[in-house]
Amino acid sequence: MRTVFSYAALILLLASMSLTSCQKETQQPLDANEEFSTAANNSGHGHIKQTKTFSSDVAIKWMTMQVRQMRNYPGIVGNVAYSRHYAYSGIALYEAVVAGMPAYQSIASQLNGLSGLPTTSPGYAYHWAASANAALAIINKKFFPNASAANIAAMDSLEAALNLQYSSEADAAVINRSVTFGKAVAQKVVEWSEADGYQHINDPYSPTYSGGQYWTPPAPLPVHTLPYLGNLRRMVNGSGDGAQIGPPDYAALPSMTIEVINAKPAVGTDEYNTVFWWRDFPGTSSPGHYVNILKQVLQKEQPSLDVAAIAYALGGITVVDISISTWQAKFQYLLARPFNYDDVIGQPFTPWITAPHPEYPAGHATLSAANAEAMTTVFGDNYAFTDSTFYGLVTPQGITLQPRSYSSFRRAGEEAGWSRLYGGIHYRQSIEVGFWQGKKVAQNINNKLKFLKDE
Repeated sequence: MRTVFSYAALILLLASMSLTSCQKETQQPLDANEEFSTAANNSGHGHIKQTKTFSSDVAIKWMTMQVRQMRNYPGIVGNVAYSRHYAYSGIALYEAVVAGMPAYQSIASQLNGLSGLPTTSPGYAYHWAASANAALAIINKKFFPNASAANIAAMDSLEAALNLQYSSEADAAVINRSVTFGKAVAQKVVEWSEADGYQHINDPYSPTYSGGQYWTPPAPLPVHTLPYLGNLRRMVNGSGDGAQIGPPDYAALPSMTIEVINAKPAVGTDEYNTVFWWRDFPGTSSPGHYVNILKQVLQKEQPSLDVAAIAYALGGITVVDISISTWQAKFQYLLARPFNYDDVIGQPFTPWITAPHPEYPAGHATLSAANAEAMTTVFGDNYAFTDSTFYGLVTPQGITLQPRSYSSFRRAGEEAGWSRLYGGIHYRQSIEVGFWQGKKVAQNINNKLKFLKDE
């Protein structure tokens, strides 16, 4: 059995279990106040309700807020390091609502070093959207400590508005209990995140090798270089097993560079548009782009809160761990970029975009392929969607970008990877190897991480 169901299978499972699970939950002992609340609210307010009875609206609103923060945050977080924001937000959301998902279990014990999460009180009602709101508010405020006053106020306002809405849906005791629980979960996740090693991912760095075939670090080293990102603590032990890649073909650099030069697309072509659609930073960041795609899918499907929580958690966990594998390889092999090597062969060219870290493997190929596998696990093969993340963006050459549609998450991931060839910053071998590595790490996580209880 797979670790999580596709969206359609998930809905069928939860529907079939609804009556039995509700009966089991309502048989738990209630105190006098809870009994009064349950008896007085025949509309369902105050009952012991499952997470699936709440909409994904709270997740959508906080994803929107998170992407807003990424767009406006000071440039002190490297692009790919935003994978941490994606992962810890998804984990906090999932753990804040999983007690209302009878077929599912906490994944804390399966994650590397996460322990001590609070538990719910048996028999007491919870408003899972209120719990989710509290958890996501804590996480986002903690992960954007240097946000502007306006953006801090925006997070406070969103949290307060949702709390006000929920206060009309359940009595004060239920809301307070739910908020307290969500905050406690998020605080434990924040404490856990502080020990993952992120403080050292941009420590001073000196390259091991030098010469034409090797990457020359920019001076000063930009925050996006992340030379020690590969030392981060993995989310899932063993997620990188069998996903190590061999060395690049250094001898083929001349011909590979010529291919990249010849692949540079003309302004306004579809290939050109993909370069800037998947540029991501400055903008949402690459992990933020994935969060925004998930948000758009949730807006389209309007699934229940449980589906949003599973997708957010699985996607973020996968993107963090593939980032680790990717950056380990980048700083092991230190391959020069095409725009670093072009002068060596006497073929100087100007790429559409640049990047401040080693070339091999292609990060957009690894991360996008891995995230695509995670989303496919939840929403199924051949899930078609439209991405409007950079709708209206004007490129440096004056082209206004339009939304892009895809027949599947995998197709979007492939386009993201190949966009870097057209952008002039990646070789074909790095993209193809990157696709393989991204899928491998995602498959490892799918095989190891068990969301369902009966597996």
